[in-house]
Amino acid sequence: MTARPRSALVVVDLQNDFCTGPRATARYRGDPATLDAVTTNACRAVDTARAHGVEVLFVRFLGDRELQGPSWRRRDLALGKEPKCRGGSWGAEFHRVSPAPEEHVFTKRACFDAFLADGFEAHLLRQDIAHLVFAGLYTDVCVDSTARTAFQKGRHVTVLSDCTTSLHLPDEEILRFMTVVYGAEITTHDRPERWTSTPAAEEDT
Repeated sequence: MTARPRSALVVVDLQNDFCTGPRATARYRGDPATLDAVTTNACRAVDTARAHGVEVLFVRFLGDRELQGPSWRRRDLALGKEPKCRGGSWGAEFHRVSPAPEEHVFTKRACFDAFLADGFEAHLLRQDIAHLVFAGLYTDVCVDSTARTAFQKGRHVTVLSDCTTSLHLPDEEILRFMTVVYGAEITTHDRPERWTSTPAAEEDT
């Protein structure tokens, strides 16, 4: 009997420059209490995943100028944006959570999509991970970019709505979009029965 493909919790950019402090709160247009709540819930989701034997994959962003492509630098210059999560800085450190020694960390170098991080897709293939559960920041930027690629590559997508928030769009708008376009399942961290197992393929139902 063939083993059923696995699920993984993908923790996206849970880093200080995105989660806390004046830089994060200056960029985030919503209530700072919401940002605090979703990062707290994302950490709880990590604990839940570990308790249920679900692999946790950490994705981090580095935004140093030398890692940026020409278009990224041009945009930042036009908007007066300073690099975030510089390598070795406090801003690049994980917020409220630390990967366990056996857990994998994948680094995005001035890009949104975790599939562009070295080794990310290879790890999914090697571990037969067919279901990605998303927590972290931001729903409409890096979470969406990675979920879009995941869907196009045939993987099931779940978003923990209480573990993420949107930077530019209303939360409900981007979640509805992901449901309609990617077939994403939307649930919360405290309903592990909804996200810790891989959805059955259509031919298996």
